Amino acid sequence: MTKELRRLSILMLVMFLALFGSASWIQVVQSDELAANPSNRRSLYDSFEVQRGSIIASGAAIATSVPSDDVYSWQRVYTDGEMWAPVTGYINPALGPNAGTGIEQSMNQELSGTAGSQFLSRVERIFTGQPPRGSNVVLSLDADVQRAAFEALGDLQGGIIAIEPSTGRVLALVTSPSYDTNVLASHDTDAVNQAYDALVADPGKPLSDRAIAGDLNPPGSTFKLVVASAALASGDYTPQSTLPNPAQYQLPQSSSIVHNASGGACGPGDTVTLADALRLSCNIPFAELAVELGDTAIREEAEKYGFNQSFDIPLTSTASGYPRTIQDDAQTALSGFGQGQVTATPLQMAMVAAGIANGGIVMNPRMVDRVIGPDLSVQKTYDDTEFGRALDTALADELVAMMVANVSDGAASGARIDGVDVAGKTGTAENTGNEPYTLWFTGFAPANNPEVAVAVVVEDGGGQGQSGSGNTIAAPIAKKVMEAVLGK
Repeated sequence: MTKELRRLSILMLVMFLALFGSASWIQVVQSDELAANPSNRRSLYDSFEVQRGSIIASGAAIATSVPSDDVYSWQRVYTDGEMWAPVTGYINPALGPNAGTGIEQSMNQELSGTAGSQFLSRVERIFTGQPPRGSNVVLSLDADVQRAAFEALGDLQGGIIAIEPSTGRVLALVTSPSYDTNVLASHDTDAVNQAYDALVADPGKPLSDRAIAGDLNPPGSTFKLVVASAALASGDYTPQSTLPNPAQYQLPQSSSIVHNASGGACGPGDTVTLADALRLSCNIPFAELAVELGDTAIREEAEKYGFNQSFDIPLTSTASGYPRTIQDDAQTALSGFGQGQVTATPLQMAMVAAGIANGGIVMNPRMVDRVIGPDLSVQKTYDDTEFGRALDTALADELVAMMVANVSDGAASGARIDGVDVAGKTGTAENTGNEPYTLWFTGFAPANNPEVAVAVVVEDGGGQGQSGSGNTIAAPIAKKVMEAVLGK
């Protein structure tokens, strides 16, 4: 063999090995990532060539595939589409880059049978001559609790999430206004695109999942739980520590004046205890407390509960925000009662309540329990995992007692349940100018052995402008959700 021919042979071999390695890398190592890419239209079309797995809640399918006589082979059908819309989402390749949302998108590989964990199952079905099928996704959500939350929110604009404090399992996730997922799953391309455009143009933003994402709201007085937690964790404060109790408070280095919701002082006396300030939900003591604690201490405590971080549950949440840059004392004071630049999702405020309920340990939220194959074998299970500790157990117990007083004899009386100690905190957050308030509640029950933590946000003042409050509108909604879990 001549020298030139030998060189050419070596070059051809190198090129072949490079091509083989590249193809192997794409088909083996990157296969799951490419299949999960929402821009991969072929993956979405391929998923309609197989019988897609069901999405299951409380033992019943809430999303199934039925035979179709058109190009897609299978039609996706949703039970109670509006109620489950923020959970299941929809899937339809006709919508291009908007082809899928919710569990349909985040668990597409499992539902379409293309996940790496389903490789052996796919091989077995090929050898046995069985048609390919996707796997079923079993959710942690409770259908009865979901319905209770959906009906309690009704036509109000907002979101609800309920979590099991000890595990992080999501029990309900509701948003309103909602939409019928069956409309967007239709195989009539023109009708689907028209329906989608109408939903996008709707000022109520029905496609927005207000429970975990969307345009975030200031958490108002529910954020006082984080500030109280930071105060207890500092070691410098107890529930009986006293704070100055003026009828109005001028923000540091500012001409702006802060008032309590009552318009006067926080109860009688020149001072008020931390416990009473929380029970009566007074803004001035918490503004003063925030300045004393300092911006850094509050940020660090907020981040222990999950602020400034997004969570994949597996739906991806929008990160709730506490400013990462150092704020001046005026902004820190506003943060003390959940105003200023602080924003939150119901998911985040439920994590705050759940962390306190769970002895100070915050669990990572999740809404999938397991993946079950077509042969009913369990292909994958999802474990409970800790996000981290936000507060020592003894201090968490002190905060629980303060939250119980808030419901039994304070500003969150709308969440009372006969025969049950409920721990909670309301919020009535101000927005720009004369815009309607944003109404909040977060809490858990029973206080001594928590089974559920819930957070409710009602936007647009609950239709009452600046007349509604978290206690009169959000707290009774949360009460109904907690009663559904407790069987009341």
